[in-house]
Amino acid sequence: MPARLQHTDAALRLRKAGLRWTSSGGCADRHIRTCTSLEAVRSTTVASVIALRRRSDCPIVVTGGTEVGHAPGTYSHYAGYKLDIKPNRCINRYIRRNNSLQGVRGDGARLYGSSGTVYAREPDHWDILFH
Repeated sequence: MPARLQHTDAALRLRKAGLRWTSSGGCADRHIRTCTSLEAVRSTTVASVIALRRRSDCPIVVTGGTEVGHAPGTYSHYAGYKLDIKPNRCINRYIRRNNSLQGVRGDGARLYGSSGTVYAREPDHWDILFH
């Protein structure tokens, strides 16, 4: 089982790699849905979003992590497999150009993917599953 990180360690790794994280609620409590928490995120998930930043050379801001309020499941946010990031012209273009369209999710989100990573374009963010 991959290592799980504490919020402060995960946030430090993101910051050192040039990524930011933000919370609509201004908090990091995993048990409050308006917070953005990285508590118990998989170390491989953090490494994967850092790798996305390096490959794309795009600014990345994490807006959703392991906090409650996301859909449940084995490969969920709460389980540490998914992060949400803020869309921007650079990352939107990178994801669409470098991943094939995989279909449309039940909620209407377009799915793009390659190498076990699935990007779902939700109305106000990218929901990313790092397998």
